[in-house]
Amino acid sequence: MSTHLEDSTLFQSASIEKALGKIDSNSLGVVFATDETGRIIGCVTDGDIRRQLLVNNDLTIAIATFMNRDFVSAAKNAPREHVLKLLDHRVRVLPLLDENGRLAGLCTRDNFLLQEECETYARARAPARISFGGGGSDLTHYFFGQGGMVVSATIARYAHALLRRRANSSIRIYSHDLKDTVEADSLENLKLDGQLDLIKAVARIISPQYGFELEVSTDFPIGSGLGGSATLAVAIIGCFNEFRSDPWTRHQIAEMAFQSERLHLNIPGGWQDQYAAAFGGFNFMEFSADENLIIPLRLEARILRELEASTILCYTKRNHNSGLIHADQKKKVTSSSVAQAALQHQKDTTIEMRRCLLRGDVHGYGKLLHSAWQSKRQMSDLISDPSIEQIYDCAIANGALGGKILGAGGGGYFMFFTPHFERYRVCRALSELGYDSERIAFDEGGLASWKTRMPEPA
Repeated sequence: MSTHLEDSTLFQSASIEKALGKIDSNSLGVVFATDETGRIIGCVTDGDIRRQLLVNNDLTIAIATFMNRDFVSAAKNAPREHVLKLLDHRVRVLPLLDENGRLAGLCTRDNFLLQEECETYARARAPARISFGGGGSDLTHYFFGQGGMVVSATIARYAHALLRRRANSSIRIYSHDLKDTVEADSLENLKLDGQLDLIKAVARIISPQYGFELEVSTDFPIGSGLGGSATLAVAIIGCFNEFRSDPWTRHQIAEMAFQSERLHLNIPGGWQDQYAAAFGGFNFMEFSADENLIIPLRLEARILRELEASTILCYTKRNHNSGLIHADQKKKVTSSSVAQAALQHQKDTTIEMRRCLLRGDVHGYGKLLHSAWQSKRQMSDLISDPSIEQIYDCAIANGALGGKILGAGGGGYFMFFTPHFERYRVCRALSELGYDSERIAFDEGGLASWKTRMPEPA
C-alpha cells in the first residue's frame, strides 16, 4: 500500500475540500492529519465528512475541528499477528507508524502486504559414524568383484557448515578447526593448492552460480577415525542444497561427497562414511559393481540405549592418514592370502553382527568386535602398532568384551564394548595408562539442513 502514502496524509489545517480530493485519489475512504513535524495526530473518513457537511455545508472548514484523534494505529514493525487482530476487530485501514509517529505504511483488509522476503543463510550438520564391522570391504577395488558389506551407526558428534550467498562472484571459506581462510574472486580461481582442498573440491563439484561465504567446524579432531572428511563434505553439500529448487537426494549427496574426496582429490578410501553421514542411524550397507544398498536396521529403543551405555570411545592422542593406510591395505589384500582371508572374515562377522543387533544380543555383538579387530589387524601393517595394542590389551584385561580402532586405523579413536559393571573399571585402567574415555549418544537423523533469515541490523 506504499503507493497511497502521499495521497493519504495532509496537514491538520487543510480544508474538507482538500481532504475529499485526497480520499478520492487514494480510494481508501480515509485521510490522516499531520502536525508540523509530520506526525500523524488524527484521521478523517468520508463518513466523518458527510456528517460534518450535514451540520455545516462549508467545504472550507479545517479537518482539525472534527477529526478523530483517538484513531487506531500500529508500529511499522508490529507482529503480523497483532496487525491481523486489529484489522479483524476494529478498522478497515490501519496506519503503520515509524518511531517518530510518521506514516510508514498502510494495511487494509483487502490488501495486507506479506513480510518482504529477507536475505537468508543456510546451516547444515552431518553426524560422524562408528563402524562395527566390514571396514575395508567398502573399497571399490574389492567389492567390484567380490561384494562388500558393513554395519555402522552415527553418533551425536557433527560437522557443521554455515553458508551465505553473495551478490557477486567472490568466495570466502573459513575453517574454525584449522583457523584457516581461503578467498577468491570467483570459483574459477579457487585452485586446489593444499589449503582447505576438501572444501574447495566440494564447491567445484557443486559449481554454484553465485559467490558465497562458507564457514565450517567439527565436534571431533582431524584424523579421528570417525569419517570426518566425508561428514564435512556432506554438511557442506547440505548447505548448498538449501538454495536449490530441485534438491538433491541423500543418495546423490553421498555420491557427490565421495566424488569430491576420492575422484577430485584422489584420496583412497571406502564408500561407507558418505552414506552414513547422509542417512544417519544404524545401517547395514551392501556394495557391488551395480549399486550400493543402504538398509536401515530397526533396533528396539532399549537395545539402542543399552548399546549407548555399554560403548566407550578412547582417543589414542594421535591422528592418522587414512589415504595412506587404505593404499597399503589395497596392496596387501591384492597380494596376500592372509589379508584376503581376513577381509572375508570381516564380511562374515558383519553378517553375524547384524543378526545379533536385530535380535537384541548386545553381548554377542560385543564379543564379535574382538573377532573383527583381530582380522582387521591382518589387513595392513599400518593399522596397529605396540602403543595401539597396549591400549586394546588394557581394555580387554579390565573387562571389555571387545573393541576395534575406528576408521582406517593407525590412530584416532578406539571403540570398546563394556558389559555391566565393567565400564568404570575399563575407564579407570585406560586413564591410568594416560588415555581419556568418553560416552557416546547415537544420532538417528543423519544430515540436517535448514535456512534462516539474516538478523536485522541493530
